[in-house]
Amino acid sequence: DANNGNWTTAQRWQRMLAPMFDVQVLRHWSPAALSDPPDALLALHARRSADSIAAWADCRAAAQEAPGLAVVLTGTDLYRDIQADALAQQSLRQAQLLVTLQERGPQALPPEFRDKARVIFQSTSTRRTLHKTARHLRVAVVGHLRDEKAPQTVFALARLLRERPDIRIDHVGAPLDSGLAGQARDTAGHCPAYRWLGAQPRETTRRLIQRAHLLLHPSRMEGGAHVVMEAVCSGTPVLASRIDGNVGMLGQDYAGLFAPDDADAVARWLVAARAAQEAAGPSLLHQLMDQCALRAKLFAPQIEQARLHQLVVELLPQGGQLRKPEPESI
Repeated sequence: DANNGNWTTAQRWQRMLAPMFDVQVLRHWSPAALSDPPDALLALHARRSADSIAAWADCRAAAQEAPGLAVVLTGTDLYRDIQADALAQQSLRQAQLLVTLQERGPQALPPEFRDKARVIFQSTSTRRTLHKTARHLRVAVVGHLRDEKAPQTVFALARLLRERPDIRIDHVGAPLDSGLAGQARDTAGHCPAYRWLGAQPRETTRRLIQRAHLLLHPSRMEGGAHVVMEAVCSGTPVLASRIDGNVGMLGQDYAGLFAPDDADAVARWLVAARAAQEAAGPSLLHQLMDQCALRAKLFAPQIEQARLHQLVVELLPQGGQLRKPEPESI
């Protein structure tokens, strides 16, 4: 019932693994959760799934079986919890394999766990690039209102651009923090070019991204944002904070990165992009589009499915049998 990145990942992975394995998606795992004991467990989030991870590890140890356990690490895992949270640290020790969703993730792990790390980029469908209006510059922001997503940067940006009705900001995100929701409403009241749209259905959000000239992603902490990938695969370039989770998705040399919380830098960038748009000349926006087109191939569904399949096979006991025949191509 959660409209978030973890659920999106679980649903997609279930679909990708279904041709080869019997897959169940559970909120929690315990020895009584399923009548047929599974052969492997993929746990999303080291801290939040710590109870399920511990129960699984205990059962496998008691049966003197290999762990058969992969823990998928989120941004809060990598860049906060594993530094100090005992449950998250225990999950790292109990896992047979650790999965990060962008290429910089393994660097955040303590050195003794890096050999366990596997990188699996998430994937999404490719969408055609829609016509972009020349009447204004349209910026999309997609992220629930919580501190990790840094909506404060968006609010400050809207106020800096209050006198620029030709630069419009559409902000999608559920009010997970009542204080931030109040700031969003206040910003919309004072800045006509800023709209807070609240939570929106997935298809509505993807079409908003397709229509935008730019996706702004100002997060302070990310494990590998699904929305960044969706923009890249829709022909919409990304302007993102320079944090490992974003750099790991977009590349070290990506030109559209700014210091976290620097609304002034984003405002200058958007004003310059709008001026180039009016002049109908080449701009940094075109450079970002070219760079995103090169990164898009990393987010192809067939690559994610192949790496996911390889992960599960690695978790199975030596010589373990697939529950369903493997397809000829994946």
